[in-house]
Amino acid sequence: MLSAGIDHVATITKDADRLQAFYAAVFGATVESDGPEFPGGPRMMVLNIGPSSELNVFELPDNAEADRQTPMFGRGRLDHIGFKAADLASFEDIRERLVAAGATDGVVTEFGRKISVFFRDPDGLECEVVTANPDVDPENLRFGTPLARYA
Repeated sequence: MLSAGIDHVATITKDADRLQAFYAAVFGATVESDGPEFPGGPRMMVLNIGPSSELNVFELPDNAEADRQTPMFGRGRLDHIGFKAADLASFEDIRERLVAAGATDGVVTEFGRKISVFFRDPDGLECEVVTANPDVDPENLRFGTPLARYA
């Protein structure tokens, strides 16, 4: 494989500070840079969300895109972002933080060898956190079902 994975995802927001505070509180994200992408350009905040992954957040105060919320597969080219938790303990910590932030109902879903919890960030962007399924049964892979240990 020639690719080492996803480097960054670019997103648009009306309020970069609010988005930064959310991702810092839930994921421990840090700000790598904050300023115009180019002279006279929009504010661009680079948030480190993993050892080699970042969110490139463009602040456009008059952009109404976040006000339009559509169901899955009706959101255009980028449907959602999947964050990979470092391990099961990190997954559980992030899940608790997301529930406390009111960003998810906390339902954990099995997707074969992985589990995930979906959430919406402050701009309404659908995202999920994924980790290895600790209860995986290779002979009976299940997809799209709630994981019993979190029921």
